[in-house]
Amino acid sequence: MSEQERVGFFTDTSVCIGCKACEVACKEWNALPEDGLSLTAMSYDNTEALGASTWRHVAFIEQPRPDGRAELPLAGGEPEGQDMRWLMSSDVCKHCTHAACLDVCPTGALFRTEFGTVVVQEDVCNGCGYCVPACPYGVIEQRPADGRAFKCTMCYDRLGAGQEPACAKACPTESIQFGPLDELRERAALRVDQLREEGVPGARLYGHDPDDGVGGDGAFFLLLDEPEVYGLPPDPVVTTRDLPAMWKHAGAAALALLGGVAVSFASAAGGGRG
Repeated sequence: MSEQERVGFFTDTSVCIGCKACEVACKEWNALPEDGLSLTAMSYDNTEALGASTWRHVAFIEQPRPDGRAELPLAGGEPEGQDMRWLMSSDVCKHCTHAACLDVCPTGALFRTEFGTVVVQEDVCNGCGYCVPACPYGVIEQRPADGRAFKCTMCYDRLGAGQEPACAKACPTESIQFGPLDELRERAALRVDQLREEGVPGARLYGHDPDDGVGGDGAFFLLLDEPEVYGLPPDPVVTTRDLPAMWKHAGAAALALLGGVAVSFASAAGGGRG
């Protein structure tokens, strides 16, 4: 694997069993604070969402089984005749191709690595928080203690040592797959075809398309239902896409204003001489 080759995650939710091994491995390797063990009224989900101390979040979605849809071959298994179904998915920062967080960071704390991933340098972050609303996925969060922003680094330190990220290494079902992004996209397309042939018409990819609103994600997913069911935006768009046009219009307006001021000054000066 060359330094120029972009790497990423392919998360196949159809084989996720909700064991949370990825969450634990992520916290252990990156020395992240625990999220508390109190009941959240969200099934077995004590972390609730991605955040400054949760860089991998396993979502548990319990819902009535859609009418007329085939049984889903989930790795966790479901009893025959079950009226409810579980959807499980390990969410993570998407490491967008067009990353708005990079565009708005004033200190350079966020940067694109040689692996194509997006990383926050915590010792450079000044806690301004601009990156938080810029993220179309709501991934980045500031820690209350000092305001600095944190998110998944795709284990940048491990990549530099030739190792795979801790979450992928810990996943017992290979729901989280790591590797060259182009290879993962090919593998994912084959997996979708396989599931559809097995009677799972709802299988689809999310975040894999280089022509989508963020230029494709470095972490993409195979879902078994609509993105909204998993708490994902259906059509994410880089929030800074209009910045070049805005700066162009602002520049034109500034020039027009300066021109008007100059004309007024010249008129006033001419009137004074008369």
